[in-house]
Amino acid sequence: MNQLIKDYLEITKPRIVSLVLVTAAIGYYLGGQGIASYTQLTWLLLGVAVECAGAAVLNHYLEREMDSKMTRTHKRPIPAGRIDPEHALQFGVILSLAGVAVLYIKVNMLTAFLSLLTTFMYVLVYTPMKRVSWFNTTIGAFPGAMPILGGWAAATGTLNFHAGILFLIMFVWQHPHFYAIAWMFKDDYARAGFKMLSEQEAHGDRMFQHIYYYSLLLIPISVIPSITGMAGMIYFVGAFVAGVWLLGVSRRFIRSQSILDARQLLKATVVYLPVLLTLIVLDVRF
Repeated sequence: MNQLIKDYLEITKPRIVSLVLVTAAIGYYLGGQGIASYTQLTWLLLGVAVECAGAAVLNHYLEREMDSKMTRTHKRPIPAGRIDPEHALQFGVILSLAGVAVLYIKVNMLTAFLSLLTTFMYVLVYTPMKRVSWFNTTIGAFPGAMPILGGWAAATGTLNFHAGILFLIMFVWQHPHFYAIAWMFKDDYARAGFKMLSEQEAHGDRMFQHIYYYSLLLIPISVIPSITGMAGMIYFVGAFVAGVWLLGVSRRFIRSQSILDARQLLKATVVYLPVLLTLIVLDVRF
């Protein structure tokens, strides 16, 4: 029974849920110019957690055959036979509907709609797109960037330019992050039939161009909150330095094209985002 609980917890992708909760909470804090209601924040986080977990389970269900072909995923609970696919499907649907219901009843309609849209794009657009086109990474960046909008909408009941800039930062950041993963596991993805940019060309030239341009683009986009008055000079300097550092790590990977430097880029993106979000929380100008 303990193993079964662990398996069901695994297919909810708790690490991804944790990141989503952090970005949603920051969106709530920034949109509401502080924590307006801890009760509302609690309902927001509960609804988002349940909704995100449901989307993750549905993703596991839809990709079970592909997962069985990849070295890094063939031991996951569904392809390994520890969870029945139909049970996973039911579990995912129940979680997703429950998450939307919580957000609709306890937060507001806009937040519930954004959460439902995120699940729709992640499960029914991004997931099947991975077997159709390398453009799936960009498509997947949309639902990946939505939680910060959900947090903002929960606090304000609306969206504005500043919310859009936060979304854009999250959207651009995901490209070097996921391209690093795509290079690290390109052989696995090819075996599963995923159309990743990393395996579309022998030397991955287009993927490396994308990594460079998105890493470069992240620098001016990330400092916009300071330019518009949302954040101050501390954030501006920190975001600029962090962006230049990430670009440097990206360029090193582009030159070497090694798995080691792909892993370093992945680690750099994982460090970059919480640094950026911490800076904007500390230096926001209400």
